[in-house]
Amino acid sequence: MGEGGALVERDWWTVEFGDAHAGAVGVLVGGSEPGPVYFDVGSGPDVPSTTHWSAYDGRHRRPRAEALRAACACGWRGAAEYPLDWDTIDDQPLYEADVDLAGPLADWNAHLSLVRDRAVPLPEPLAALLVEITEQLTATATDTPLAALRAAGVLERIAARVGRQAAGALCDGGVSAETVATGLGTTRSTALVLLLTAQDG
Repeated sequence: MGEGGALVERDWWTVEFGDAHAGAVGVLVGGSEPGPVYFDVGSGPDVPSTTHWSAYDGRHRRPRAEALRAACACGWRGAAEYPLDWDTIDDQPLYEADVDLAGPLADWNAHLSLVRDRAVPLPEPLAALLVEITEQLTATATDTPLAALRAAGVLERIAARVGRQAAGALCDGGVSAETVATGLGTTRSTALVLLLTAQDG
């Protein structure tokens, strides 16, 4: 559960782009996206809510999804709509129904391909090294988890230092936040934070 009682909404996620392009199945009711669904858990300051597609099943006075589409954390929405067959679903909760999500997933993957095409390519030796490090860390986490945790900490510190240096170089070169966002495959706000942090450092 996230901040303010909101449940985790994403359905798909990649290491490459992280939360900036987390994918989800979007819901359409009456041609537009409905607001969040709130869960009645009795008294208390925090009322859990969600916009996860499976909550829009018309039960307990919730809105009933008419169609699904791909959605991305960056704000992108898929053009294709995938109507739900409620005659087949009947009165099942959506999370129990065999809903085909292949269409939205394919649309989100196509969106990621465009983001990837615009992003700055990694040098081949560096890309290969990252794959190797990932494989080594994954294996070490199974065999000697404490060593893997130590290695992860070292990598985090290296990444933080190098990231500040790289962001500082971009600041010195007058590179805009928009250009940085496109090159990283992230949002403008994230790119702006990176550049401002480099300036403060």
